[in-house]
Order: sequence, then C-alpha cells, then structure tokens
Amino acid sequence: MKVYIVGGAVRDRLLGLPVQDRDWVVVGSTPEAMLRAGYRPVGADFPVFLHPETGEEYALARTERKAGRGYHGFTFHAAPNVTLEDDLARRDLTINAIAQDPDTGALTDPHGGQADLAARVLRHVSPAFVEDPVRLLRVARFAARFADFSLAPETLALLQQMVADGEIDHLVPERVWQELSRGLTAARPDRMIQVLRDTGALAVLLPELDALWGVPQPPQHHPEIDTGEHQLLVLRAAAALDAPLTVRWACLMHDLGKATTPRDEWPRHIGHEQRSVGLARRVAERWKLPTDCRELAEVVAREHGNIHRSAEFGAEAVMRLIDRCDGLRRPQRFAEALLACECDARGRTGFEDRPYPQRPRLQAALNAALAADAQGASAAAVAAGLKGPQIGERVRAVRVAAVEGALQALRPADPPASPAR
Repeated sequence: MKVYIVGGAVRDRLLGLPVQDRDWVVVGSTPEAMLRAGYRPVGADFPVFLHPETGEEYALARTERKAGRGYHGFTFHAAPNVTLEDDLARRDLTINAIAQDPDTGALTDPHGGQADLAARVLRHVSPAFVEDPVRLLRVARFAARFADFSLAPETLALLQQMVADGEIDHLVPERVWQELSRGLTAARPDRMIQVLRDTGALAVLLPELDALWGVPQPPQHHPEIDTGEHQLLVLRAAAALDAPLTVRWACLMHDLGKATTPRDEWPRHIGHEQRSVGLARRVAERWKLPTDCRELAEVVAREHGNIHRSAEFGAEAVMRLIDRCDGLRRPQRFAEALLACECDARGRTGFEDRPYPQRPRLQAALNAALAADAQGASAAAVAAGLKGPQIGERVRAVRVAAVEGALQALRPADPPASPAR
C-alpha cells in the first residue's frame, strides 16, 4: 500500500497558498485492508475512509465509467491494480491532477498541471471531463477563486458542449447551490457568473439573471448602462466590502425585475422592485436555498429603491422603512440589507469609491429605535388607561422621537443625492 497527497492541497502548496485540508489517494490496497488498519469507511458510492488518528480522507485509487446521465451516472472500479496515473486521469483540471509523495516530496504530474499553474490556466484533463456536469460549476467556481487564471479555449468549448448536450439539466439543487455558494464567497464572484454566461449555463441555471444582459439603464445614473454588467460590478463591490454569502446572493437577485420591463419603457424600470421579489422567490425555490439567503434577497429586492432614497426621509418615513424590513426583530438582517444596498450603489462605473451615507444613517436610526424606552412608554400608556392599539401608538411615538434625534445628529448641510434605482 502506498499513499499520496492529491488535489487541492498539492495545488495550493505549489501556489504558495495556505493548505486547509489534505486529501489522500491510496494505491495497492483494498477496503478490507483499510478496515484492518483501523480506517473508518465513509464513502457510499466508492471506497473512502477516514484516518483513525487525523480524520483526513483516504480514497482508494479508482477509475470511473459513465453509465447514465448527471452527477450520479457513474460506475467506479477500485482495486489494487489501479495505478496512481489511472486515478489522476479521471480528475477534472490539470492543476488538480498532481500528486505528491509525502515521504520524498516528489510530484507525479502526468497532465502538465505545474505548467498550467505557472501559466495561470484552467484546463481539463481529458475528454471525459464532459461526463460530469458538476465540473462545469467547479470550473466557474475556480475562476472566481483564482482571479488571475484564464480558461483554456478548448476547455471553454467542452463546457459549451456540455450545455448544448443537456448534461447540466440533470444537476440536483443541492450540488448547484453548493458550488454557487462557494463561488459567490470567492475573491471574484463576478468571474463565476461570467464563465457560466460564456458557456451558456447561466441561461439554463439562472435564466432570470441571464435575461438582464442587453437591458439598458439610464446612463446618467448607470454609466455601464447594461443591467447585466451592473450585476457583475455589484458582485465585485460585495467582494471588496467582504460581504457575507447572504448579502452577495441578495446582490445577485435585487434587479431581476428589470428584465421584465416592457421595451417601450426602457431605460426606466418603474416597479421593478416588486417584480424582482417574485423572481428571486422562484429562483430560491428552484435551487432550495437556505432561509437566510432567501429572506434577505426578498427584502433587498423589495426595498433597495427606498433605502437608496432614504437620505430624503424624515423620522416617520424611516421608521416605516424599518418596520417593513422587520428591523426591530431582525436587526442583523437589516444591517445586511443596508450593506447589500451599498454594494448596489458602488456597483456602477465610476462610483466604486463613492461614500454611501444612507447605510450609517439608517443603521443609526435603527440603533436609536432599538434603544428607545419602549417598555417604559408601554407602562406609562397602561397607567394612563390606554388600551390595545393606543399603547402601540405611544410606543411607536417614542421610537420615532428617538429616530428623529439620531437623524438630527447626523443631518448634513446638504443631503446626498439618491443613487439610481
């Protein structure tokens, strides 16, 4: 039995990046031998084991053969006579098909992965690449993580062929979301979306988003004009602001309604916010999104125009906005909605470094509303003989007064202009 470090750990070490996890391939062994050595089995589809001490994954060297459609349409063969080179040949990209001997440090690189690392190229290992639709999403995710890597033309052609053949139609929601979420939280999430669009996969997986390209916006507010290009800029702004996944997803969904604006109304998009809510909900249901991403996307889609205009709002209007966003009960989500709107405002050509005072202003207003003595106001109202809605009105008045005080403290001499919707 011989073991090798494979995949991402080798790749990242060669790139000088921190190695988070190590995966191992085992050559010349059997499941029975692994069990006798104390390894714990975890693989349902093929033999994968956990090391008895480190807990790291050790997979028997294997080959695979396409036997059906989709991600699960494979049969695997693992046996002592499967070589390291056999195992590396089934991997996706050349930069992930490098193995290292842990004893000597020697590298096994039959597909030129080191050369592609040096050239900063994402290239498939073999024509069998097209057999696994998840690989398309993985390549897009790697493009987001390794922002200075280009996609080999022949690999792009293969990805386009996968889409044309309908292979990605068989992807399951869990795997789609797993790869999308990892790509969205990478250094350049916009590159993932661009690769998906270049391959034609975006039109299949997220047609509501793909439809934004070619839809114009008012150039005085959006110098980039194209709504799809605006989406990419918003994602770049989200990465620059180190936004969490929930915010990045909300950024991706906030303008979907602009694709449904009648052409004779272009470049204006009146009422697109509410249309965006319905489309974002449809996408969330299709790919079974987690609740936090789903809910924030709907709040941002519905309210981003109002948040942008909020510099013009007085205390009463600000309190209504907070209430619509359920900010008193969900203050963290409200803060994330404000961050998403700042990403939207900065995601315009020439506006990348502009301040967005709406965010600190509304955050201060929410903080003041939360700090207001609502309990004391309620007790005083009860003592005065008020009941039901009257008590609520007194509590609300106290909160509005607290918001007014916060806004007064922040009020500039000249209020900032609202970003375009």
